[in-house]
Amino acid sequence: MFFRWDWLGPQLTAPIVPTLGPVHPEALSVGIFEDTLRAAYTGDFLPYDKDQRWAGEKDEKVLREDVVHQPEHTLIPTLTRRGRGTVKVFAYGLLDSVNNEAAELAAKLASVHDVAGARVVRPLSPETAHPRGTRIQLKDFTTGPCPTPDGPVRSITAWPTAVQTTFAPFAETMAADGLAFLHTQMQAGQCGPVLATAIEGRIVGAIGPMEVRADAIGRPQLMPQYFAVLPEARGQGIGRILWQAAMHWGQAHGAAYQLLQTEVDGPSDRLCRSEGLASLGFSHITHV
Repeated sequence: MFFRWDWLGPQLTAPIVPTLGPVHPEALSVGIFEDTLRAAYTGDFLPYDKDQRWAGEKDEKVLREDVVHQPEHTLIPTLTRRGRGTVKVFAYGLLDSVNNEAAELAAKLASVHDVAGARVVRPLSPETAHPRGTRIQLKDFTTGPCPTPDGPVRSITAWPTAVQTTFAPFAETMAADGLAFLHTQMQAGQCGPVLATAIEGRIVGAIGPMEVRADAIGRPQLMPQYFAVLPEARGQGIGRILWQAAMHWGQAHGAAYQLLQTEVDGPSDRLCRSEGLASLGFSHITHV
């Protein structure tokens, strides 16, 4: 075993695992970190890796030989060749000095591997004052019912054909939110259902795909979705109705929970906070 849990465990201020992203606190263990090291050699997806929905092979891998594992801090670098390439160093430690050490390592490894990007990913605790970056939020489906929302939300395929045809231009308009990519997956039949709402015969908001998969300890997890509402349709509660419909779908299909990442103080962040989700901490990325 490479990692010592008595060193790493106390450094985990937020449940973020390299190459996997946020995980449920109950799934956070030395085993899941060891799994990422083994996957670095094989190049295969871990069975519970959410990214396996979108690609034939895992692009990001841990640079095992460059891991720094000490009692005071742990630095875990990863490499992706996507685009012009990026090295990320996940910096676990309670002292602020861990940022500088991680930045130095990221810059060095970006040069060694001839990639353009070098970043430091710093998990931060839920009690962090004035946080930046993304908030990790937990929706627990076991604590109470998620009722059907009062609004016009249906699966894309349940809308009349004339309404369905408006999804393509909607997706192109919201390409920055991932909807164009989602549309290609839908056309290829490679994802679960997508929920949408329409006004006057035109789709103005969507969330999906809706899929439930087992996590590292076998618990059913509602997987992350793409989520967008046209700018001109915002301020009418459409986003909340879509989100509530997604939560209803997840609970109805046996999910135990969902993890969400929201930009701190952004619209989705404010929505999730108002819906009572639990904050598990933050992830702050620094470009080196």
